[in-house]
Amino acid sequence: MTSGHVVTHAAPGRRPLPSRLSRLMGRYPLRRAVTVAYFALVFVLLLAPLLVVTGGSFSAPASENVTMSYVQFPPERLTLKWYREIPATQYHALALSFGLGLTVALVSCVVGVPAALGLVRGRFPGKALVGAILRAPLQIPHVVIGIAFLQLYHAVADVTGSHLQGTLFGLFLGHLFLATPFVIGSVGAVLQRFNPRLEEAAFILGASRWRTLRRVTLPVLMPGIFSGGLYAFVVSFTDVPVALFLAASGRATFPVELFYSMEQDFNPSALASATLVTFFALILLIVTQRIVGVDQLLKSGAG
Repeated sequence: MTSGHVVTHAAPGRRPLPSRLSRLMGRYPLRRAVTVAYFALVFVLLLAPLLVVTGGSFSAPASENVTMSYVQFPPERLTLKWYREIPATQYHALALSFGLGLTVALVSCVVGVPAALGLVRGRFPGKALVGAILRAPLQIPHVVIGIAFLQLYHAVADVTGSHLQGTLFGLFLGHLFLATPFVIGSVGAVLQRFNPRLEEAAFILGASRWRTLRRVTLPVLMPGIFSGGLYAFVVSFTDVPVALFLAASGRATFPVELFYSMEQDFNPSALASATLVTFFALILLIVTQRIVGVDQLLKSGAG
């Protein structure tokens, strides 16, 4: 009588085996405490400035006749006075930065996706040199880029009579120069893991090159396009050095307007503006997560 081997299967509801890191942390409580303390310190360093700015925006002066020119944290008394005193120029600058950032993100995706396709799949002389030139803005300090564009615009004005310095188009070109390498890098990273058999299958089934690009390639590249466009928007929205050189009076972006307000005549209304932008970004992220699903969108379709 032969005895058979009994094969046992884990129940569907059974918890998975702990990972190696979890077993090590359970075996070494000191290492676990150090790890928890390290991550707690990282979160404190990241969130403490936001907490100080938000708390300072609600801080009330000792009396209504006192003008605060400093940050008081923690606030002794709470008030919404500084939110009511946000100047109209900061709202205009915020709208300008938001529209400029969206435009830069869109155009950088239009320019960066074909550039990434050419760098990853193309075969032409000087490919390494072209790739290095397209990545150069990532390695040049923004102050140097701002000065270079300012000198370039002055040279163009001397030759053609067209003054780009102080115009929205001139600022847009500077931000596009800064942001496009992020799109090229993120899309190129997805292309490196792209499975070419997906396109070959589409060709075998009779799809044209344009249809394959639209129905197969671009959906797989969408995580890289989305992350690159998001980086481009953040770079444009938060830029100060380039905008300081290229923006004109009355057309300053939101970070530059905040910089001027804190440098010349500081009051907590600048903190209130920064707090509003922070909460707006948080709400936008939550809404995007609920509607689109950022975690799913950022997953590489090639994997």
